[in-house]
Amino acid sequence: MHKVSVIGAGVSGQGLALLAHNLGYEVFVSEKKDITPEAKSLFTQNNIAYEEGHSPKIFECDEILISSGIPPQSEILREAMKRGVKLTGELDFVIPHIRTQRLVCITGSNGKSTVTSLTGHILTHSGLKAGTGGNLGTASSRFTQEDFDAVVLELSSFQLARATKNLHSIVSVITNLAPDHIDWHGSYEAYVEAKSRVLSLRDPKGWGIIQDRDFDALSPNGKIITLSWSAKPEHDTAGHIFMAEDRAALTLGGETSTLFTYDDTTLIGSHNLENVAMSLCAVKLLGVDISHNVKNLLEGFRPLPHRCEDAGTVDGVRYIDDSKGTNVAASITAMKSINGRKIVILGGQGKGEDYAPLAEAVKSECDYAVLIGEEAGKIQSALETAGYTTFRRASTMEEALDISRSLARPGMTVLLSPACTSWDMYKSYKARGEHFCRIVSAWK
Repeated sequence: MHKVSVIGAGVSGQGLALLAHNLGYEVFVSEKKDITPEAKSLFTQNNIAYEEGHSPKIFECDEILISSGIPPQSEILREAMKRGVKLTGELDFVIPHIRTQRLVCITGSNGKSTVTSLTGHILTHSGLKAGTGGNLGTASSRFTQEDFDAVVLELSSFQLARATKNLHSIVSVITNLAPDHIDWHGSYEAYVEAKSRVLSLRDPKGWGIIQDRDFDALSPNGKIITLSWSAKPEHDTAGHIFMAEDRAALTLGGETSTLFTYDDTTLIGSHNLENVAMSLCAVKLLGVDISHNVKNLLEGFRPLPHRCEDAGTVDGVRYIDDSKGTNVAASITAMKSINGRKIVILGGQGKGEDYAPLAEAVKSECDYAVLIGEEAGKIQSALETAGYTTFRRASTMEEALDISRSLARPGMTVLLSPACTSWDMYKSYKARGEHFCRIVSAWK
């Protein structure tokens, strides 16, 4: 019997273990930290052996399956390579078993979760049986157990970095590119190369959707549709999405049609208008007719938690939770996408990014900045270098919001978009965003 070891017992690892078990393999799961009771129960019910804390037993196999979050510099992976054990990434193992003829693969530095969720929402509301997951919620391996009309997967750069086989995607989307996870990949170039695999490994007849500004960095082949806010894109491709003043228009096959008007969606910010356009374009490329009921298809979709989510209005001041803005590019996008006078709350645990672009965006977009967390000092230095002086320091979220409330005037927006991870003060960006929203709610 073929023996496999799975490294990691999170959502991805659990899915890999269950798929391997269902394929008839002998499975052993090794998790460096504690395994949740729910995961233990899943493994026990399926007679899957497991351990907490890596041991040499991992290497007693024919193949090691790597769940999505395991870094390449992991000691256990280095040892496996020394021993000559076959290593297989999540996508290479799972994709051949996904049961659909219409696969959409979505990645990008920012917005990929929104585009993934919205694409799945549109497909479902078009009457199709659609599966939505991947790096978002449901592991990709869970879509190997039954047939689907379409499957939409969010893919992280971690997953794509280990992908070598055809993804079989009919549509591949890269929402945008900006520096992120450099500590994991080693360089921005390696990060972009990983992201680009969603295009290079798509079905030979499949489509790609990207930003026009990212074309040169990606050097894509095949059928590509670019998106820009210019009617005349810089690159000659098979199609183009033009983000006009009041609508998004798609030019394809020499014909131009409206994808949607901006009044059709309640999502906040120009970046979310791009997300809607890419989602609708992806669905259209799957052969689904969206021309007569776009507003109905978009109706009911709410922004994902902590992604430019309206936290409420107090004393005429709007509070927006963008705790998911964990890198510089995401926060810059959020600031520029929200009109009017703003106060931004920044800081947390950094990723080694350059804060100079962030400082320039704050200078042009915000009346005040409130700085929290480990990176407060570094962000302050960048602001001072940019000649921006209207910032305050705070030690807690409560203090940051109290300062913001004292500075804000009716008609202004207080935006939590930290440009950093949350791990210095919170267990997750979700916990940080929820704390922000609880404080605002208590003021109402």
